[in-house]
Amino acid sequence: MTCPHCSASVVAFLVPPDLRDHAPADETAICTRCLATAPAADAGIESMSDDPPDLAAVDPAFPDGDAGIALALLCGHLGSFALSRASIEVLVERAEREGADVFGFLDRLDAEHAHFDLERRRTALLDLL
Repeated sequence: MTCPHCSASVVAFLVPPDLRDHAPADETAICTRCLATAPAADAGIESMSDDPPDLAAVDPAFPDGDAGIALALLCGHLGSFALSRASIEVLVERAEREGADVFGFLDRLDAEHAHFDLERRRTALLDLL
C-alpha cells in the first residue's frame, strides 16, 4: 500500500457519493508524504472496509468524518489549481459545511513534501474565496 507518486504509505477511504465527481475513484488513497490522491487500487489496496479512515495518520490536522475526506480530496486537487477550481470550490464548501476550518487546517498542515506549494495555494484560496 504505497503512493504511486512517491512510494510512501497511504491512507485509503471510501468517498461519499456526493463527492465522487471530485475524486480519482470511489475508493481513494491519500499519500502520507506528498498528499497526492490516487485510486486506492493504484496504491495496491484491493479491498476496503467500511470503517472511517484514520486521516490523522496523514497529518493530525485532518478532522474526522466527511470533513476530513473533503480536505483529503482538496489536497489532491491543489497541485493544479487552475484545472481543479470547480472541485476545489465544492470541496472547501463541503468541508466547511461539515464544521472544518479550512484555513485553520491549511495553517496546521505539515506539507513540507507536498506535491503543491502550500503557501501559494493558501494565497490562491484566499483570493478565490
